[in-house]
Amino acid sequence: MNNGDTIKLDYQSGFGNEFATEALPGALPEGQNSPQRPPYGLYAELVSGTAFTQPRNDNLRTWLYRLRPSAVHGAFSRIDNGRLRTSPFDEGLLTPQQMRWDPTPVPDEKTDLISGMMTIGANGDANAQAGIGVHIYAANSSMVDRYFYNADGEMLFVPQQGRLRLVTEMGVLEAAPNEIIVVPRGIKFRADLPDGPSRGYVCENYGAALRLPDLGPIGSNGLANARDFLSPVASFEDVEGDFELVTKFGGNLWMAPIGHSPVDVVAWHGNFGPYKYDLATFMAVGSISFDHPDPSIYTVLTSPSGPSGLANVDFVIFPPRWLVGEHTFRPPWYHRNVMSEFMGLILGEYDAKPEGFVPGGASLHNMMSPHGPDDGAYEKATGSELKPEFLGATMAFMFETRYPVKITDWAANSPHNQDAYQECWQGLKKNFNGKKQEC
Repeated sequence: MNNGDTIKLDYQSGFGNEFATEALPGALPEGQNSPQRPPYGLYAELVSGTAFTQPRNDNLRTWLYRLRPSAVHGAFSRIDNGRLRTSPFDEGLLTPQQMRWDPTPVPDEKTDLISGMMTIGANGDANAQAGIGVHIYAANSSMVDRYFYNADGEMLFVPQQGRLRLVTEMGVLEAAPNEIIVVPRGIKFRADLPDGPSRGYVCENYGAALRLPDLGPIGSNGLANARDFLSPVASFEDVEGDFELVTKFGGNLWMAPIGHSPVDVVAWHGNFGPYKYDLATFMAVGSISFDHPDPSIYTVLTSPSGPSGLANVDFVIFPPRWLVGEHTFRPPWYHRNVMSEFMGLILGEYDAKPEGFVPGGASLHNMMSPHGPDDGAYEKATGSELKPEFLGATMAFMFETRYPVKITDWAANSPHNQDAYQECWQGLKKNFNGKKQEC
């Protein structure tokens, strides 16, 4: 693979489909999964994303037909974690204080996706398969002679600057800003940066695999449509050499030498694999009468946890949309939430925070920490003419999680941490005068 624009990528459409794809004709066995001698001298290998006995509707697994089994590599040894952390960790701070960060610049020194990943915070316990890690990446180099897989959780990539091309076991997929890629737990990949310097966000989901939310009274149409999710077609590398296989396991990074590319799957079938999604295809559903709806109305993907509706994490976006509510406060209302909210901005501006929250930046409002529009946004919203308004050229998102997020030492002490964030609400004045006024 090269990093140019000449590569045409093919995809299969649909969320959670039972896909079947082969890079060579007849590479998939017929009528069974593990024949005595698979076609082309390949090895059959099953990768399971759920327990064998989970209900059929929840069961995730894929059969791979590859040049060598995944077990063919050298011994693992610990390597430096860099700024990557996994919950639970001893350092850092669990704080009710509202937090906000400026964008982290792309480093000058050669840095690939894995070495350029930095943890803002995390919650839960990866070994108990509960909670998430919240990371950003800032990189300027493709991964060379190095491959990676995450045994601790699946990874949701949200590029903000530059395209991210992932060469995975199941094939190649690419995401530009305003698109996302999800790589399941345990799936190997190499990250290329076709545009050079690249930056984005990562939700590392330790819990149940992300799925589409139920639509309830919305009915059969709306939010993210299953047909718009794209999975790669089979593509393989037949390359030998001195490579590194890096894994994240038990909260630490490990490396094993490997004498061939582990991206050597010639054919596969199943429903456990990477996928991408274009956020522009999201069908926003909002208020057409009055009052701002709960942000859950903008949920793209969810990882369920325990009680119904209480998510390990929801991936929520705030896309371009019409505001037409009459006689109402249109931005998000002031609120405190049992869920913790990490927000990022891909492009444009966020209507509740037009100042200080910029593309590539981030904010964190932990469980029951109050937040809402800053003083400027409040004044604009309460004084403007309520004519139909289109919010265009914007895309913010939120990782919303049931557990409070503990921030790392790096995030707490980063020069990009906005120590004065709290001041954005200090201009909100008392308007009460004891007299009833017309609303």
